[in-house]
Amino acid sequence: MLESRKSRKRIDDESMSRIKNEQGLVFHIIHGSFVDGYGVRTPVFLKGCPLRCIWCCNPEGQKGHPEIKFTASHCNGCGECVAACPANAIALNLKREDDRLRIDRERCTNCGKCMEVCDKGALDCFGKYFTLDELFDVIKRDEQYYHESGGGVTIGGGEPTFQPLFTLKFLRKCKENDIHVALDTCGYTTTREGFKALEEADLLLFDVKGMDPDEHLKNTGVSNKPILENLKKLNAMGKPIIIRVPLIPGYTDSTKKIEETAEFLSKLKSVERVDLLAFHEYGKIKYVQLGKEYRLNVQPISQERLDDIKAILERYGLNTQLGG
Repeated sequence: MLESRKSRKRIDDESMSRIKNEQGLVFHIIHGSFVDGYGVRTPVFLKGCPLRCIWCCNPEGQKGHPEIKFTASHCNGCGECVAACPANAIALNLKREDDRLRIDRERCTNCGKCMEVCDKGALDCFGKYFTLDELFDVIKRDEQYYHESGGGVTIGGGEPTFQPLFTLKFLRKCKENDIHVALDTCGYTTTREGFKALEEADLLLFDVKGMDPDEHLKNTGVSNKPILENLKKLNAMGKPIIIRVPLIPGYTDSTKKIEETAEFLSKLKSVERVDLLAFHEYGKIKYVQLGKEYRLNVQPISQERLDDIKAILERYGLNTQLGG
């Protein structure tokens, strides 16, 4: 076990070294999106996040290093991966078709040897390193759509300021080429480069997950104090902001909490719109692929209640829509 911890630390150290040396760790890129900002956009999802939200729908974006994912429906039980794993982190049980392969995440170093021998695609990876030029070449393919629609690139995650140097340099390269850049952020950054990225973005998609500091800490793992302070500073700079409010039943959706959020936001002059993001379970399968427990057990909010919440924000003079 000590050796596996040393191996995992080596993987983490290597990952941080590559990020500092201007390689960005990306876990997803979408072409031709009509959400996450204005016009046709290319959202780029960077790995790593300081928050651990109970309702997180992108668990593969939390850790700052590549992670092996396992899709059980693609596995034929051949066992090649068991022999290939140098950390002895994979076990096979052919008697359990629905649970035939287990990855010991404490032992796993995400070296990728198992992926190399899996010809069924059951083992793959969340996270790929890109140089600045490599990533720019990918998003530049959509440049015509940006200019025709008033769209651009949206850098999200994870949390884009978790990789502050790469995010800032990628953002600047896009802007040097007249490509509009939005940052989809939780707002939690304490680094100069991280805040600089927020400051230089053309548009911010800024999450607000509650006003109560104790509940915010319990639900996300961090204080909301730096988040709200950053938001107020950016508002004072006149930065265009779209606020995103996740509506999680039993956590963020009570009338009292919505009114507290609305009152706070109504004092910010740079808020162009508030997007209400209704709870969904689209990310649930990714928890399974990562061997993680999905902790949330709630029911979706009714359309009638969503309309009520929208009306509350509108009463505070906030331009509000359902979805983002």
